[in-house]
Amino acid sequence: MDDTVRRALQKWPNVPNVFGWLRLDRRGNWLLKVQLDQFERISNSAVVAFIGRNYEQDEAGQWYFQNGPQRVFVSLDYTPHVYRLDDARRGWLTQAGMPAGNPLELLFDERDDVVLVTDLGPGLVLDRDLPAMIDNITEIDGRGLEVDALLESLRTQGARRIRLLDVPVLAAGVDHAGIASRFGFVAEPVPV
Repeated sequence: MDDTVRRALQKWPNVPNVFGWLRLDRRGNWLLKVQLDQFERISNSAVVAFIGRNYEQDEAGQWYFQNGPQRVFVSLDYTPHVYRLDDARRGWLTQAGMPAGNPLELLFDERDDVVLVTDLGPGLVLDRDLPAMIDNITEIDGRGLEVDALLESLRTQGARRIRLLDVPVLAAGVDHAGIASRFGFVAEPVPV
C-alpha cells in the first residue's frame, strides 16, 4: 500500500466504502462505471498502476482498491487476478505487472477457461498467453504432452502432476461456478 494511502487512512478513518463502481474484467482491465450498467476501461497508466499497488482482499474475501481513505470494492468478472506471461516467457505477472509468485496448480474449467493458482491465489490466464502456455506444458518427466490428452486424462483419471514452464504443478479440472467458494473470494462484493 502506498504511503500516501496510509497517511490518508490515519487522517480520515471513517470514509464510507464504495460498491458497484469498479470491475476487473477477464483481460485484467480495470473498468469504471460511467452510467447504469455501463463501464469504461481505465486507460490512464498512472491510475492503473495506483490501483494495482493498492489492491487487497478484506477479511470477508472481498477485493478492493484502497483509494486514499476510501475502499472501492471490485466486482470480479472471474478471478481476483489475471495472470500473463512475462516478456521472457519464464514466469507470471499479475494484471498490475507484479510477479505472481510460484505456480502451484493449473485448473481447467468446463468453459475452457484456465486458472493458474500461485502464491497470490487464483488468476485467470490471459487469453493471448494460452497458446504459449500450452506449448510449455509437459509430462512431469519432461516428455511432450498434448493439451487434448491432458484434458482427457483429467476427465477420466482426475488430477495429476505436470510441468508448466518447467515448474511442477498439479493440473486438475474445476467447476467454473465453484472457483470463488473454493478460494474464498467474493466476486460481487456487498456491504457487510
